[in-house]
Amino acid sequence: KNKTLKTKFILLLTLIVSLASFSQKNWTLKECVDQALQKNISIQQNKLSLELAKKDVDIAKGNFLPNLNGSSSGRFGFGSIIDNISNTRISTDNFNASFDLNSNITLFNGFRNTNTFKQAQLGVESSLLDLKQIENDISLSVVNTYLTVLFAKENLEVAKVQAEISTKQIEAAVARFEAGSIAKGELLNFQSTAANDLQSVIIQENALNLALLNLTQLLQEPVENFEVAPIDVETPSTNLLYANSSSVYKKSLDYMPEIARAELAIDNADFNINLAKGFFLPTITAFAGMGSGFSHRFNEIFSNDYFFKQLNDNLGYNIGVSLNIPIFNRFQTKNRVAQSHINREISETRLEGQKLQLKQTIEQAFLDVKSAIKTFEAANISLDAQEEAFKNARERYNYGAMTLFDFDLVRTRFVTAKSLMIRSKYDYVFKTKVLQFYSGELVFE
Repeated sequence: KNKTLKTKFILLLTLIVSLASFSQKNWTLKECVDQALQKNISIQQNKLSLELAKKDVDIAKGNFLPNLNGSSSGRFGFGSIIDNISNTRISTDNFNASFDLNSNITLFNGFRNTNTFKQAQLGVESSLLDLKQIENDISLSVVNTYLTVLFAKENLEVAKVQAEISTKQIEAAVARFEAGSIAKGELLNFQSTAANDLQSVIIQENALNLALLNLTQLLQEPVENFEVAPIDVETPSTNLLYANSSSVYKKSLDYMPEIARAELAIDNADFNINLAKGFFLPTITAFAGMGSGFSHRFNEIFSNDYFFKQLNDNLGYNIGVSLNIPIFNRFQTKNRVAQSHINREISETRLEGQKLQLKQTIEQAFLDVKSAIKTFEAANISLDAQEEAFKNARERYNYGAMTLFDFDLVRTRFVTAKSLMIRSKYDYVFKTKVLQFYSGELVFE
């Protein structure tokens, strides 16, 4: 009975583990990118900056509206005054209050309100481009880290296969040693090789764990039970996606946000020029107001009107237009206009600098892809050759036609060739995706 219960417990535990493994989420590349974009602190900060830019638009829009201000003042008076009837000085205390309501609106101020509003709208576009640039940088970083995880997983599988081969070789070597076919020193060499292969497995496991940690930190997800979904990088095409770097550069000019951001800086400089010129022009303001007052004497020999009756009797209105014409302001406006023109030239040179930097980056990326293709092709050729050499060496060693030392050399070259092929494959895939990124054709799957 106890044995039956134990068996049921083991089956139940196995089922639970299997269900947990089945339900474990495998993150796709697109999911990783989306998660990183959602959780990244820099992106959240830039989204808040975007909201600030939108508020600048609302503030600039408010400059077209009239303002309305209310004011009131109250004053107590103590002492004596001259009585107009008896022509004698009498002692009296009084209270006086005034109430005013005023409004004014700018009818014309050299188009400064209009240019400020358009400039604020430009600020929203600039903030959106800043946000896009950060999103691009983070997306590319996630792609690189994701591929690093896949690279580490393949390296680990290679190391495990080699460790398994070494283990089987030890079993065969023990049998041959017991049969007297090999010396004990050769058996010890087999065991040493197996220990080194086991150490390689541990090293590759650590590399994979580090790659997973880097990826989860980008996503702000716990690293425990985190797993990524594989993507098809088994046989990447060795054909160039683009004929030359110029074709990628032309596409990037319409796609990369830093170029559009630099172009907006020139537009912003134009608005600054117009704003500075606006101070040469007159300002026309319309105003209107109304006011009233109340007075009360505390001396009983005087009669005091009621509060609301006084306010009604003293109610007055005013309306008018004011014109302010700048005549001379110590050449301040002239110099500010000249300063704005210089800033525009600076923005133009920055745009050219951004284009030159982008062109050089794409040229380097295109050259990197071409180099990566050649490295990948050479690594495949080398792997094929080393694999054949390893098969031949294993047969020769089994027949006693090769020493263990020479066999280990061939085996080491084969393992190295396989690792180089994996590295060159992922290096080529990533550099190809960099070119796709600059052309605006990078798709996350």
